[in-house]
Amino acid sequence: MACKIDQEDGLAVQDLTTLDVSKLTPLTPEVISRQATMNVGTIGHVAHGKSTVVKGLSGVHTVKFKAEKERNITIKLGYANAKIYKCDDPEVERPSCYTSFGSSTPDSVPHPEKGNWRLVRHVSFVDCPGHDILMATMLNGAAVMDAALLLIAGNESCPQPQTSEHLAAVEIMRLKHIIILQNKVELIKEQQALAQYDEIKKFVAGTAADSSPIIPISAVLKYNVDIVCEYLCTQVPIPPRDFSSNPLMIIIRSFDVNRPGEEVDNLKGGVAGGSILKGVLKLGDEIEIRPGIVSKDSSGNVQCKPIRSRIMSLAAEHNKLSYAVPGGLIGVGTKVDPTLTRGDRLVGHVLGHPGKLPNIFIEIEVKFYLLRRLLGVKTDGDNKAGKVSKLKKGEILMVNIGSTAAGGRILGIKENDSAKVTLTNPVCTPVCPNHVIQSTDHSKQQQNNKQTTTHCELEHA
Repeated sequence: MACKIDQEDGLAVQDLTTLDVSKLTPLTPEVISRQATMNVGTIGHVAHGKSTVVKGLSGVHTVKFKAEKERNITIKLGYANAKIYKCDDPEVERPSCYTSFGSSTPDSVPHPEKGNWRLVRHVSFVDCPGHDILMATMLNGAAVMDAALLLIAGNESCPQPQTSEHLAAVEIMRLKHIIILQNKVELIKEQQALAQYDEIKKFVAGTAADSSPIIPISAVLKYNVDIVCEYLCTQVPIPPRDFSSNPLMIIIRSFDVNRPGEEVDNLKGGVAGGSILKGVLKLGDEIEIRPGIVSKDSSGNVQCKPIRSRIMSLAAEHNKLSYAVPGGLIGVGTKVDPTLTRGDRLVGHVLGHPGKLPNIFIEIEVKFYLLRRLLGVKTDGDNKAGKVSKLKKGEILMVNIGSTAAGGRILGIKENDSAKVTLTNPVCTPVCPNHVIQSTDHSKQQQNNKQTTTHCELEHA
């Protein structure tokens, strides 16, 4: 389908006056030119090369905060967009016919030898932290993933603790499309790589990654990065998207973009970053953010005041948008007081049209099942993972619903493996049996921690 190209940036033009939502698809040129339509997470143990792989594919270094640079680890969710291209000349053989560039690259780029690079996919990478104390952050990122790259360092034994935890987490989130990257192959010999390949196959047997491809790569040297691009195009299908429903966006980052000392006339409203799950957001739309401002009345009851505002800007990295669709990560500029958005204060909230968002809950009833073993924690004098004991009334949990992390206390356990939980923070979430919660008990010492997986059937308190 022919589309108008902006002569300045080489990207397709989005025109609100001619927009027909019923004709949009994840591969519509006006959409894929400016916005990613698929979210791919990078998961795995700390220092196995997740951020380096994202940089190799997108050219964006996701480690941006001072504390992250000092410790050389990812602490907050990083994100970067990349366009994947395929050469239109059939004489260029695979996998070298695939490559990737940054998201602001024009849709057609001359090939250095023959033909042109043509845009085939636009992907958002969610770079998750690998450190054990940051599992809640990783789970927030998993809430928006369509597929995952599981990083395993070739110079270490497999599996490492967070390799197991992250794989278990994406299984819990019912993520079906996983590509395993055996990274740092430049540091080992061929026999070591083959031996670890067998370790990896044994590790993933019987899991969601059982039949996943294993690609040996060097993220630093960009060795086999073209194969990763090919597999993202051929092995990961574009997920079906709902463009016609009322928009629902899950917020995983929020910012104050104003610099200290900014002139009053130049001040901008807060920015929410996240992924649209359904519907289309347009410039100028009236929006609501739930749960919003949370407080307690004189009786100690929780009060929620949703935040109302208007969309002032839409962007996917450096690409300006007139409208945003379900898929990749976007930034929504609003008129909200930036003190409400700075420092990720809106993480876990949802954004949509006024009066069209799900209800807010402070108590939930969940159906759950327990993992057999506590991943990443060994028992004393034994190399096996610690066993998980049963949930008990009064137990304190950390509950992850979508991108929301909240404390929870068990009010009661029923015989049919369901529990009623009261939350420390209210959550805005749809009532659906496919919702998933990951809960970890922080009320005791680490060796007594509990990990549960609950398929959530929410009910009114």
